[in-house]
Amino acid sequence: MTSTQSPRDRDRSPLGRGVSTLIPQSAALSPTDRAAAALAAIHTVPVHVGVLQAAIVLLEEMGRVSEDETAKATVDSTVALLREAVEQRPDRGR
Repeated sequence: MTSTQSPRDRDRSPLGRGVSTLIPQSAALSPTDRAAAALAAIHTVPVHVGVLQAAIVLLEEMGRVSEDETAKATVDSTVALLREAVEQRPDRGR
């Protein structure tokens, strides 16, 4: 028995398919419900510090140009968390 993937599934990375199965996609769920589901699926993985630094730069720019005060506050708190993660990296003392 053989199965074929649809072009949509074939073009998506395995990570994208896995994430979509972990995070409920129903329109009936609020963004808060989807975020809670995503947080429940989190586990610790190694991340290169450069990825965090790039995210900080991109988020800071987004906050700078945004006119939405709620978005700016969210960006500020996220950047603070990312900076804290960068400061806590294991190789920091070397």
